[in-house]
Amino acid sequence: MYDTVLIPSDGSEHAVRAAEHGVYLARAFDATVHLLNVVDVQAAAGPFNAGGVDKAFVERLESEGRTAIEAVEAVADEEDRVETTLVRGSPAEAILEYGSENGVDLIAMGTHGRTGLERYVAGSVTERVLRLAEVPVLTARATGGSRLEGEYTDVLVPTDGSDHAARAAGHGIAVAERVGARVHAVTAVDVERLDSVRDFASITGLRERLGEDGERWTAAVAARAEEAGLDAVTDVREGSPAKTLLAYADEHDVDLIAMGTRGRTGLDRYLLGSTTERTIRRSDVPVLAVNERE
Repeated sequence: MYDTVLIPSDGSEHAVRAAEHGVYLARAFDATVHLLNVVDVQAAAGPFNAGGVDKAFVERLESEGRTAIEAVEAVADEEDRVETTLVRGSPAEAILEYGSENGVDLIAMGTHGRTGLERYVAGSVTERVLRLAEVPVLTARATGGSRLEGEYTDVLVPTDGSDHAARAAGHGIAVAERVGARVHAVTAVDVERLDSVRDFASITGLRERLGEDGERWTAAVAARAEEAGLDAVTDVREGSPAKTLLAYADEHDVDLIAMGTRGRTGLDRYLLGSTTERTIRRSDVPVLAVNERE
């Protein structure tokens, strides 16, 4: 499934943590690792440098980029197949272009997990890659829960019965199969959406129907996992999806969350949010996001 894993690095703790998981998956799938740093000369120079930048300035940026690559290169062992590259450009666009040109199957990168106004104004390289990438993107923050200690033993696969959730389940099950992990198929029924229904009988009926749907969806994922020879458990819970999934992951010491994303762009993303993006920003464990375009 994964022959080439791309790991962009800015030298941060988050990038190193993502590299640990990216290299781990590369080993599991016998894949080649590409370590990449993007030198953003324009951003480093600032908006008021009308006279351009000199050669020494660019050389310093490139030296910092090589140091950033070395920070994640230390994660790999001698037997790992690793290629390193330094390019210039806008980070998100350069990462996506490199991935497309080199037939990358998976991107693993760190995220700072920003929330609030700063995220909407400044944006995030990781979130932009996540929304536009045509391959799965694994994100990780440098938290205690994201430390890689041995093999993955538990993989959480959220499902809402959609096609993109089913595609994500395929990736989650493939990872679990490679490392012998248990699959947790979970549906979070968003009961807050029922607040607009005034009739009590209607609320009760909808709740029952959503619960039955959740049981059917999770059973389908569990069946796929069991066909692959894996242990699988199912659960249907009520609550805000992102919070519910994160609570489940914490309770069951989950090592990886594999979930789908619609990759929305534009104003609707900021107004409506995204369960996957909210999960990524708050998760203590790595999240493997599979875009519906994959």
